Amino acid sequence: MVHLGRVPFPWKSAAIQWFKQGGDHSPSYRSSSLEYKYIYIYPYMLTLLLGSLTITLLLLTSIPVLYKLLTNTMSSSTTHLSGTPLRTTTAHLDAAEASLSDLTTQAGNSHASDPRTQLHLAADHEASHKWFRTLFPYDSLSDFENQWHLGNYVVDRATGAKAFEPMSIYVRVGMHLLYYGSEQEKALHWKRTQAVLKEQSVKMGRQYDVPESKAHIAPFIESFGLQASLSEMVQPDPSKYETFNQFFAREIKESARPVAEPGNEQVVSSPADCRLTAFPTVDLATKYWIKGYGFTLARLLGSESMAQTFDGGSIVIARLAPQDYHRWHSPTSGTIDSITDIPGTYYTVNPQAINQEGTLDVFCENKRSVMMLKRTATGRPVAIVAVGAMLVGSIKYNPGIQQGAEVRRGQCLGAFYYGGSTVIVLYPPGEVALDADLVKNSCEQKCETLVKVGWRVGEGPK
Repeated sequence: MVHLGRVPFPWKSAAIQWFKQGGDHSPSYRSSSLEYKYIYIYPYMLTLLLGSLTITLLLLTSIPVLYKLLTNTMSSSTTHLSGTPLRTTTAHLDAAEASLSDLTTQAGNSHASDPRTQLHLAADHEASHKWFRTLFPYDSLSDFENQWHLGNYVVDRATGAKAFEPMSIYVRVGMHLLYYGSEQEKALHWKRTQAVLKEQSVKMGRQYDVPESKAHIAPFIESFGLQASLSEMVQPDPSKYETFNQFFAREIKESARPVAEPGNEQVVSSPADCRLTAFPTVDLATKYWIKGYGFTLARLLGSESMAQTFDGGSIVIARLAPQDYHRWHSPTSGTIDSITDIPGTYYTVNPQAINQEGTLDVFCENKRSVMMLKRTATGRPVAIVAVGAMLVGSIKYNPGIQQGAEVRRGQCLGAFYYGGSTVIVLYPPGEVALDADLVKNSCEQKCETLVKVGWRVGEGPK
């Protein structure tokens, strides 16, 4: 039966009259109804049929076009750290690359300027918002703050206080270089990003190695409030450093960082002044902290056999911010079995890069050096991995730190030159029980803890 509400004028009134008269079943109306069918109903039905066929053909021919459009849309967009879709066209990548180059150039051209007004300008600062709007448009300040990760919360172990640390603007720009394109585009983007980060890291190292960079020391100290820490340094007079990089990798007096419980060889210590996370197993670390795809112990260490030794063991991750004392120390006493340098790139090691699902794992991608130490207390291996990061020019061991050398807990092993960096320490299963407060902050609060070189982080075996 035809639905009369959908019969168009002028057929509708005639059809109603026909049905009122009984249609084909009324003998008195049979001839006129037959005429009506040919004049009104059949053309209408034919029109509907032709319209349906046309629509079906249009849909069938449109499927490849729609698929291509959808694919292109997905290829040119990704998910922002907050889960918000974000366009990541080549122009967007161009903007991130150009802005990072601009930041490093400004830093090199104005050594006497306050670093908090350029390279280390807080990402949540109003000036940062204005600058970001010119590169990566967004609707409002609240939208910006809600959708962009601008810093991290850390717990001060000495006081128990939890505080927010804003991200430096150069790190925020570097984060953009991690999120580009579809699976098909990623290979090209990674290559381009790696080239950009290497170029900028080498550039910063070169700029901070020239005598003119000495002018950057005073504003850096003032900006980050480092005056009180100068008395802890082997060379406390800032004017005695010949370049900024020399100051950046300044050496601390051993007496300024005494190890906890020095007579107890079962205690293990923090390898750095850092923001530290500690996990009883690597599985917990990947559950709560290391979310990027591609992380495996074999990739991190560059060895399947080494990885098997630490499978099921504990892991300590010590992140050094640019304002931190930038040397790392041995977490335990032992003999150096080997040192292996692994080439890589210079991605940021900020927690927002480490914690975000769907990104590559920066620990296994970045330049790093793996030291295998035979622990004096147990004879078992300990891995100490120095990981370079964004704008880190180089990783250098101290003189005498080589295969066969014996080192003490708390002894300085080497230095990072400009930028943030990380030290990862791996212990075999059952070797160390990590301190409960550090594990709680890491697993329950998903927070880093501020600690210093030599502070206790665990003990074992028990």
